[in-house]
Amino acid sequence: MDAQLTAFLGVAAAMVALPGADFTVVVRNALASRSAGVATALGVAGGLLVHTALAVAGLAAVLVAVPVLFRTVQLLGGAYVLYLGVSALRAARRSQGRAHATETVADRADDDAEPAKGTRRALRQGFLTNALNPKAPVLFLSLLPQFVPAGSAPLPRTLLLAAIVVLLALIWFPAVALLVDRLGRWLRRPRTARAIEGGSGAALTVLGVVLVTGTLLH
Repeated sequence: MDAQLTAFLGVAAAMVALPGADFTVVVRNALASRSAGVATALGVAGGLLVHTALAVAGLAAVLVAVPVLFRTVQLLGGAYVLYLGVSALRAARRSQGRAHATETVADRADDDAEPAKGTRRALRQGFLTNALNPKAPVLFLSLLPQFVPAGSAPLPRTLLLAAIVVLLALIWFPAVALLVDRLGRWLRRPRTARAIEGGSGAALTVLGVVLVTGTLLH
């Protein structure tokens, strides 16, 4: 393994593991059920696959070159993160007002939808949370070329780098979901679950507001 590839592994691992909207959504859905958490994780990896494919194809440059298109994607991404945050806060408030204090997050997920439908929704949430992140195309477009050795064919190398990012996501986010599920007995205690759901909702709401207002004021 050459030095540049080793360096990229470290950078890519840090980029994937950095807490953000993806991480928060995976944790929140993993509290509902293992299948929902893993489905969300796979959705996040699917969103990364879209971004890496765009970067490899060079289409991400269009988002940078066309300001209106880029700002539209920014607004969509921020609005979706804001929607997830508000939904989480509403769910935490509803759970606090229920008469049965022993009800868990998993119980609420079963009340709201059948497992298969919940899994599809979790997969969609993970995918959209990542795919609508407007910073990702710019990040990949600027990052990947830095690790293509001079004189080498750019396409095969860029494909390899993109595959590494997706592979790391396929390892990291399902591992997070499984860890949350493993600790589920403690994490699903009504008071703990409400605190985590409320905290994740607040984090997503703040992030969504920052993204939307930042785009509108730019």
